[in-house]
Amino acid sequence: MSHPRAAAAGFLVSLARRLRQPLPGAQPRLRFEMPPEHEDETGTGSETGDTAKFGNPGPRMSAQHPLYVGFMGTVGVGAALLVYWIGSNTTQLLLWIVTALFIALGLDPVVRWLEAKKVPRPAGILVSVAVLALAVTGFFATLIPTIVQQVTQIVREAPHWIQDFIDSDFFRSLDSQFGVRERITQELEKFVNNPEAMGGIFGGVVGFGSTVANGLFGALIVLVLSLYFLSAMPSMKKWGYRLAPRSRRARVEALSEEITGSVGNYVIGQVCVALLNATFAFIVMSIVGVPFAVLLAFVVALLAFIPLVGGMIAGVLVTLISLTAGWQTAVAYAVCYFAYLQFEAYFISPRIMQKAVAVPGAVAVISVIAGGSVLGVLGALIAIPTAAAVMLLVKEIFIVRQDKH
Repeated sequence: MSHPRAAAAGFLVSLARRLRQPLPGAQPRLRFEMPPEHEDETGTGSETGDTAKFGNPGPRMSAQHPLYVGFMGTVGVGAALLVYWIGSNTTQLLLWIVTALFIALGLDPVVRWLEAKKVPRPAGILVSVAVLALAVTGFFATLIPTIVQQVTQIVREAPHWIQDFIDSDFFRSLDSQFGVRERITQELEKFVNNPEAMGGIFGGVVGFGSTVANGLFGALIVLVLSLYFLSAMPSMKKWGYRLAPRSRRARVEALSEEITGSVGNYVIGQVCVALLNATFAFIVMSIVGVPFAVLLAFVVALLAFIPLVGGMIAGVLVTLISLTAGWQTAVAYAVCYFAYLQFEAYFISPRIMQKAVAVPGAVAVISVIAGGSVLGVLGALIAIPTAAAVMLLVKEIFIVRQDKH
């Protein structure tokens, strides 16, 4: 009985050994690798390898030469026009790239922490992205049925709310003075008999479907780009550092590592703050009896990702909705939630964000408003890390240079 098992085990071992071997005639895939750094101070390189193959570089043309000035000026103008044309025609793609890069920078500290625990980088990337995807999928799988149920409840109860409003003394007084009921009936008849309006409803439904499809496609693109950015992050940084002169390369690397590390810590910290905010809001809404607690907690989580102003907007929005359950409910929720915002600002956020970015309050508010005006919610999210990076560059480069003069 043991002989067939040993034979099967030996067959599996030999099969695995053969699978590891390359196919006959197969060649390794070509990779575009970085040229080696020159060790001599003149930068002429050695006479071996690619330098000898393509020859040594000659002397550079003088920057004061008329041909050089004219050619480089023309190239600069052409490059600026090309960048403007590409940016204006690929806005959606650029937003996807920025979102994927933002996610990659947020997951990179986790991957590096796993690397410090002796986990290979590919395995760390796979684990990080898988955990993120499972968390998002589980969150929406749990949330969507509840949201659908509560939205259906809102739609079912909306006619009763409208009828109660029509039967109220306030509406009757308005109707007796301004003829509101007759005017509403006329406008509804015009809308129903207008083919363009009905076509607009159909076009809105089709547009909503296309928006959902584009959103799913964009989510897939962002996920794939995030995987590529995460896997290629060390190579991307290496390439970026090599574009700087060798005499300034160490300083460029130090500044870049500080910026990318701060952005990554900011993303992780903001996720933790938003989840804690939404959890506390859901608990308070469940206790005081705010309607549609799960749906509103999801809204609070989304708004809490917007720094500084997101929590205030969420608090005001939920408080207004709480008025439908009574002013006592609204007051109780507002007191608890805004007290939590103060506790979060002084105790939670400083501890979570201690390794992230530090931006003055006025600069943060202006950055969030400007980012939201330019790129919407994504712009508001990346506004504070961008402002922190700009402030770091100004402090370490411009101010240092000004102090020397």
